[in-house]
Amino acid sequence: MKLPVALTVAGSDSGGGAGIQADLKTFAALGVHGTSALTAITAQNTLGVAEIMELPPALVAAQIEAVMLDIGAQAAKTGMLSSAAIIEVVANSVARFHIRNLVVDPVMVAKGGARLLRDDAVDTLRRRLLPLAAVVTPNLPEAEVLLGRPIRTLDDRRQAARDLVALGARAAVVKGGHTQEEHAIDHFFDGKELVELRSPRIATTNTHGSGCVFSAAIAADLAKGSDSIAAVLIAKEFITGAIERSLEVGRGHGPVNPMFRIIG
Repeated sequence: MKLPVALTVAGSDSGGGAGIQADLKTFAALGVHGTSALTAITAQNTLGVAEIMELPPALVAAQIEAVMLDIGAQAAKTGMLSSAAIIEVVANSVARFHIRNLVVDPVMVAKGGARLLRDDAVDTLRRRLLPLAAVVTPNLPEAEVLLGRPIRTLDDRRQAARDLVALGARAAVVKGGHTQEEHAIDHFFDGKELVELRSPRIATTNTHGSGCVFSAAIAADLAKGSDSIAAVLIAKEFITGAIERSLEVGRGHGPVNPMFRIIG
């Protein structure tokens, strides 16, 4: 059986709700073979992140090389990258192996508040990785950091999506999940078309890993041949289902459930 392949370059979540664990579950649920390059190990559960250990940048590059020289990938996504040095080797690897379908989830802060991207790495992400991205998927706080300004209104979000594309990404989704609005409203822009994506807001605190699952779902459908807007629309429906059927695990923010079509 031959499946499309997607690569996740991200950190490990020992609680299994986010990071490479969430990405690989999402790839499998959507019929894509998942491969991984680990950037960091976290001691983490639903209550927060206790410890973080970055892996050496050379080892991150070696993992990507091992996958690409043998298995290859039709798409890739990045999650927790942690440092400027890791971002540099990831950007170099994406360029070296001509990974065109790259989804950049600019992970900066964990649900519990732990910093997952050093302050001095933000500019490197902006300069080196965004221009390689097929789609970038920041939430509102991440978009504010990337653009250096507050984003408060719907018009602010629309302009933020345009400005992220101006930084080099081929498409951007500015996610509205951090607001208190009746609907979760995301804004997609691909240089031509501005699309507003609405879904009902689900009353739950079990949203751990939602950004990882959303970006992994986009990568999975890009790997299967979808264009960016089709992949984003499919991913929006998928993450809505994963939140609706989120898991009661642990004593804090439980995880979304990317396996909801199979269990749940």
